[in-house]
Amino acid sequence: MRVFALFLVSILLFSQTPSRLQAGYDSIQPATLKADLTFLSSDALEGRRSLERGSEVAIQWIASEFAKAGLKPAAGDSYLQPVPLIEYQMDRAQTALTVRQGGQTETFYAPDATGTFSNETTVSGAVVFAGFGITAPELGYDDYAGIDAKGKIVLIFNHEPQESDANSIFNGRGNTRYANNYSKILNAQRHGAVAVMTMADPNHAGNGRAGAGRAGRGAQQQLRPRIPPEALADGGTAIPAFALSGAMAARLFAAAGKTPAAVQGAIDSKPAPASFEIPGVRLDLHTVVSDRKRANSYNVAGLLEGSDSTLRAETIVFSAHFDHDGVGPLGIMHGADDNGSGTVGVVALAHAFARNPQKPRRSILFVVFAAEERGLLGAYYYVAHPLRPLATTRAEINFDMIGRNEAPVNPDVPQPEISADTSNQLGLIGTHYSPDYRETVERNNKIVGLNLTYKWDRDSTQQVLFRSDQYPFLMHDIPAVWWFTGFHPDYHQVTDTVEKINFQKMVKILRLAYLSGFEFADGQNPPRLEGRARSVE
Repeated sequence: MRVFALFLVSILLFSQTPSRLQAGYDSIQPATLKADLTFLSSDALEGRRSLERGSEVAIQWIASEFAKAGLKPAAGDSYLQPVPLIEYQMDRAQTALTVRQGGQTETFYAPDATGTFSNETTVSGAVVFAGFGITAPELGYDDYAGIDAKGKIVLIFNHEPQESDANSIFNGRGNTRYANNYSKILNAQRHGAVAVMTMADPNHAGNGRAGAGRAGRGAQQQLRPRIPPEALADGGTAIPAFALSGAMAARLFAAAGKTPAAVQGAIDSKPAPASFEIPGVRLDLHTVVSDRKRANSYNVAGLLEGSDSTLRAETIVFSAHFDHDGVGPLGIMHGADDNGSGTVGVVALAHAFARNPQKPRRSILFVVFAAEERGLLGAYYYVAHPLRPLATTRAEINFDMIGRNEAPVNPDVPQPEISADTSNQLGLIGTHYSPDYRETVERNNKIVGLNLTYKWDRDSTQQVLFRSDQYPFLMHDIPAVWWFTGFHPDYHQVTDTVEKINFQKMVKILRLAYLSGFEFADGQNPPRLEGRARSVE
């Protein structure tokens, strides 16, 4: 009798969906998700590579689903926000760095100096070392304090200070939002730099990245499609970047009478900036592009207007990305989990909110981004050209890979500890910046019953915080969290196919997002961002 009573209590605990939300909640069903994802990851879409036919089909399908759900077009009278892209190939044989020092001139090429830029250009200037390239006012840390980068070429370390120190102000052994090199280039632009040179931080404990991953996969790695880089034609980085070898970087430090290891040690010990100008050295950076084309992809965005005449001006965002890696030597990169799962999730939630009779007070923007696989380009374009004001955007729920059970990718690549059973597990990445956000999700999860993990926020080896489309929103002080079920051996392989998707878990994840998103959009106090990330357990 006691066992039966406990069984009844458990049923009641996980069935307390508010009646006013029941219609939308119940509309999220595995059969619909499977039907949509079977199409989106089918051979017909050819891997949805950016700027190719399959991605164009995906764009039109998402727009049609938003229209069927009754969402308002968010880009004027259209669901499509053009994202101007440049696809290019560097000419490594001609892209060069020239050092002028003491009347001597010497030119270096890859791998000593590997340039990346979508335009052909030559920039010249003096060199300043700007530490890790970070400006973090809430942490009282600014590598640009006391130096003038205007019109100069900036040299910076990868990563961030004290990354192996559990007591670091930079989120212990996890990452903060400042560790990403793309954001560092944008920061250098804001300080007037004409170019950025990045180098390995010499004291960093080197380790592989499971998802960056693609490393260590042997012959299969060699058969991945060769995908040319893309860049934003507007709204992204606008200065060239060069990656320097350790020997090349050490030469520049020597001109200032310093060594990289000693300088990093000084920064890490405090932590405090140790930036300086490199005397007697001028550089010419020359980029040459062997192939270049400009074309538009599209973010797809639909709006559900809030029910409150005042609060409808505020916005909650549900997002994902639709692009993947196209076709390679081994066949079609289907991208069922990455990120067909997130795309059909946003579509399912658009239908769920539209079908529910009760509408939240704030507006909800459903957006599926372009060119995430090329560097979060659609999301970066959106925050540079927002369809809804960022100042009144209160929270973002971003889905990227929500359809599988986490599993080891490669024995040679370290991953955070993986639970014995991940079939009911969901990772939340970035809640250490918003305890309010986390509290809301955890409270609603009492209805859904997922196993939530925050392990990614305690680990810097995978650098997960800035590897999906929530990151540009976080850089604009918006509580933004990546919902993620983890890496697996089929990540970025032709074997990422629909029959491996755990649709029952997907339903639970999307129902949790539905409940949490409704509360974000309807509650009196939406989530707040805390500048100093809290550690999570």
